[in-house]
This record gives sequence, structure tokens and C-alpha cells, in this order.
Amino acid sequence: MTEPRLHVLDDPAAAVAALLAAEARRGGSIVLAGGSTPARAYELAALAEPDWGRARVWWGDERCVPPADERSNYGLARRTLLDRLERPPRAHRIRGELPPAVAAEEYDAAISGVALDLLLLGLGPDGHVASLFPGSPQLAERSCLVTHGPAGLEPFVDRVTLTMPALLSARQIVVLASGAGKADAVRRAFGGEISDRVPGSLLRTGESQLDVYLDPAAAALL
Repeated sequence: MTEPRLHVLDDPAAAVAALLAAEARRGGSIVLAGGSTPARAYELAALAEPDWGRARVWWGDERCVPPADERSNYGLARRTLLDRLERPPRAHRIRGELPPAVAAEEYDAAISGVALDLLLLGLGPDGHVASLFPGSPQLAERSCLVTHGPAGLEPFVDRVTLTMPALLSARQIVVLASGAGKADAVRRAFGGEISDRVPGSLLRTGESQLDVYLDPAAAALL
């Protein structure tokens, strides 16, 4: 079991950007988050360290859309981080344009045996992390590192996601959440009981270092 280290900052994205830049300098394996929350952290990380040539980059989940689709998690990272670097990392994207089962199997084979150094996650308003939603069968998957299934929130497209065992294998887990709309999910994930009803709370069941970066609005109910 791990007690989360809570960091309440006016600009949590800047602190997360510094972590990403430092890990890139070390040449680590970094797992990026999707959604809109990490965009500023990616932009700042590219400014802080433009040479990611020694690093390897993975994704915690992907929407099953082509990489040019505006809903693509890879596409967000490409626009806000990868295209801004002088030397980009070796990027291992989830091929969302493939049938979900095929994309999941391919990604599982690619990430098997990889030591993940820094895993960045957002936190959904329902408490989900990656694409592991409350009550979803994917949340119970323990036999593989990658699975697939329908989304629990918009956009309602199928997802490919790392499983909970894969998330908990990372050396350091970093959660970034901001805004009053995330306050209740933050309270339940990091201040309440551990439950499948709040997938983010399951991050506390592993041995990884768990750092949670919040702005005052997101931390208001803790």
C-alpha cells in the first residue's frame, strides 16, 4: 500500500513539466496521459528540455481513432510536445486506427517487459484513470498489460488502455488534476476508501511512489 504525496500548487502543470523534462534527460521510459489536462505540462516540458532523444515514450490509453483525429491522445501529445522538441524520443503509440482487439494485442506485446519509469495520469470526474472506468470489465483484467473496451465518458469511442497491473508496475506514478470539477474525484480517490467504484483509489494499492499534483480548486475537498 502507498500513501499518496499530495502537492497543492498554483501551477501544478509546471511542476509536472519539470518531472517530465528531468526523466527525459535521464533517458527513461515515460508514459503519457491523454485528455486535455496535460497539454500545458507537455508544452512546458518541451521548453524545459528540447532534447528527448534518449527517452522512450508510451501512452497509458488511446481512443480508437486515427492519429490525426482531434480526439487522439497521441495527436494531443504530438501537437503539444513531440513536434516542439529538437530531438524527439522513440515514441510507441497505440495504433487506434486498428480494430481495438488488434491494437491492444500489438501494444501488449510491445510494452511487455518494459520497465516504466514515470507514469503520468489524469483523473476523470468519475474517478477513472487511463481508460479504466468504474464498473468496467477492463478494470478487473489481471492477465495482461493492455486491454480494450467501451468508454464510460465522452468521447464515446472504444478505448485501448493499460490495465491496473501495468499502471502499478511503474516506478513513479504522477497524477495531475486541476479545477473544481475534479475536486470530488480527488477526494474520493486520495482521501476516501479504496474501491473499484473509484479506479483512481486503486493506485494506492501498489508499491509505486505516488505523487498527486493539484491546484487549490481540485484540492478543495480534501
